[in-house]
Amino acid sequence: MKRLLLVEDDPAIAKNLALLLLAEGFDLIHAATREEAVAVLDQHAFDLALIDISLPDGNGFSVCTQIRETQPIPVIFLTASGDEASVVTGLNMGADDYVIKPFRPRELIARIQTALRKSGRSRSVFTRGDLSVDLAGGVVKKGGREVFLSALEYRLLLILINNPESILTRERLLRELWDAAGEFVSDNTLTVYIKRLREKIEDHPADPQIILTVRGIGYRLGGRHVSQ
Repeated sequence: MKRLLLVEDDPAIAKNLALLLLAEGFDLIHAATREEAVAVLDQHAFDLALIDISLPDGNGFSVCTQIRETQPIPVIFLTASGDEASVVTGLNMGADDYVIKPFRPRELIARIQTALRKSGRSRSVFTRGDLSVDLAGGVVKKGGREVFLSALEYRLLLILINNPESILTRERLLRELWDAAGEFVSDNTLTVYIKRLREKIEDHPADPQIILTVRGIGYRLGGRHVSQ
């Protein structure tokens, strides 16, 4: 699981970003100030940082400088200002990308995946038997033929792929699917999505080998898998 550092002082934006990133299978640590971010960087290793340029006790540029001195990870700046000076300053400091608020969630996830892939920190293809998932392009294939999944079906598969060693409780899956969909996802709905996903990616949906049921708890990814 990839660990991201989010440096954002706006509580509402930080909450929504946290929900989005957790639903995508990322681990996340949030810092609301420059001081908090510097302290967190001393305690944890990260795969990527999302940094707001405007912070209550300074700016995100100084956090980027600290990262460049301690951890060789991609940095994406979040800014409410589209002025050329801020963008150029960030890029000249070594930032990998910038996103102007308000931004579309899928665009942000795509930029994160691109930055991780360029840095060599992101799996590009997941395979299990004749199932392959292009994590960068979002393309799922079974036996070489593309499988078309709904947004929530793909999100459910992605959560499992990003947690290959974990048993995921129904409660966690419900919470993450609900956050991603922006609407209530019931326990019965989760059962339906699991059934539909198995029908599309399993050789024998009645005897699943990819999405395994852990009775009384939830689900886990089955079998050996390969990531490239």
